Parts: sequence; structure tokens; C-alpha cells
Amino acid sequence: MFKGSCVALVTPFKDGEVDYDTLKKLVNWHIESKTDCIVPCGCTGEAATLRHDEHKKVVETVIKEVGGRCPVMAGTGSNSTAETIELTAFAREAGADGALIITPYYNKPTQEGLYRHYRKVAESVDIPICLYNVPSRTGVNMLPETVGRLARIENITAVKEASGSVTQGAEVLRICGDDITLLSGDDPLTYALLAIGGKGVVSVLANVVPGVVHDICSLYFKGDFDKSLKLHYKWLPLMDALFIETNPGPVKEALGMMGRIEPELRLPLVNISEDSKPRLRKVLAGMSLVNT
Repeated sequence: MFKGSCVALVTPFKDGEVDYDTLKKLVNWHIESKTDCIVPCGCTGEAATLRHDEHKKVVETVIKEVGGRCPVMAGTGSNSTAETIELTAFAREAGADGALIITPYYNKPTQEGLYRHYRKVAESVDIPICLYNVPSRTGVNMLPETVGRLARIENITAVKEASGSVTQGAEVLRICGDDITLLSGDDPLTYALLAIGGKGVVSVLANVVPGVVHDICSLYFKGDFDKSLKLHYKWLPLMDALFIETNPGPVKEALGMMGRIEPELRLPLVNISEDSKPRLRKVLAGMSLVNT
């Protein structure tokens, strides 16, 4: 179900509140640009600073605006299993096609704790689940052996692998085979993970150039590996620039420079520094996305 370019959608704010009108415009831009799946309320969507009512309304707004034109994989993870079940059940009732569930952060569960957490959610809510492993943010690395145990559960269908390790992605596929869909969680590693059997990416880059990320994946799937790789290398400087500071600060700043959103974040996140802005603009200008 989930393959190709899955955008880790930003949540636009204006004057401290979610800007739902701009959110709808972003959704339609992505569909026009052939984004394969829209992923609201992940890390890039600043889910950690959204109130529960806002989180639910963002998910509901995206699903309604998409209107079945592409899959929606809603971010529903938390460091509480009960809270994760609540958010996942809401996403299912709202019409989401799947749920992206981050490993519980801060409390650093053991591998057995991770297994029981995801098993409980999967047993409680009948929806396709994509595991999300991002140890740099959560403080815990979900090992391939744990993914292998979870892949035996029918509605756990995919994993967003953002450990930064191609080797770990390969080990997941070696253990799981066809029981799991591997999605890259790091834009610079997308091509490498496609080459070992990955099926796509949950992408930050796609917020800025949705058509490009779609093309990198679709060209690869068509067997045009050289064109896909050339496109990957062409846009690699922007992939790196979007992490010049903590995500999603740079990607929101880039979208602001492009006139797509107000580059507003919520504390404790802040806008990128004045030193970083010209560096980011230079990369965007070099890609003809903004004027110098």
C-alpha cells in the first residue's frame, strides 16, 4: 500500500495556530505533483507540539482534502501505549489508510517493551501500521530482530527506517523478506535503500520538491536506474541543507522563502539562525527554487 514518495508533511502555523487553509493548499499541491502518499503529524509535522484536538483536526483535514486521491498515513505515535491507541483509533475512524507509529520516546523501552507496545496497538486497532524507527530523536533503536517479530503480525505492514544505517535496513529485509515494506526515513539514503529492496521514502525533501522525489522513486521502479541516481545526486545538496539545523526548521524556512507557508514553529523549536538563512537560500537559488 505504501510505496514511492510519501511526504512527511509540515504543519503550517500562523499567529500561533494551525493554518488549515494553507494546509489544504499544500495537500492539493502534493497531489498535483504526484506525491504517492501524504503523512501528516509525524516529526516533520511537529506532532510533539500539537494539542490532541489539533492533532486530530490536522489528520481529519488532510484526509478530507485528499478525498481518496492518494493514501494517507497518519502519524499517531506517542510515548504512551494508551495514547497511541487513542490517536490510531481516531485516524482509522477518520478514514486514514494507515498509521505511522514512532517508537516511544523518552522512556527508552527495551526491545521486549517495543514489541509489546506495537503488538498491543495492532491488536487494538485494525489498520495497516508502519513502524517508525528514528533513534536520533527517540533514544532507542528498534533492532531488526524486533521488526522481524512484529512483521509476523498481520496489520504491521511497513517500517520507516531512519537509523541512518543501510546495513540495518538490509538486515530488516534479510529477516523479514516480503513480510515488511521498507521505507527510507532519510532522504540521502533513499536510493541506497531502494537498491537493496526498499519501496520508497517518507521524505522531508518532498515538502519542497514533491515532483522530484516522486520521480526518483518512479524512475527506479521502472528500471531507469541511471536517471534515478542522477536525479538523486542533483538534489543531494538540498537534502543536506534541509538538515542544516533541527528539522523542521530548515524545511519550513525553505517553504517560506518559496512563498508556500509562513515559516512559523512552536517552542521549543525556533526558526533557523540568521547565519543559516543565506546558506539555505543559496542552495535553493542554485536549484532555481527562489531568487538570489
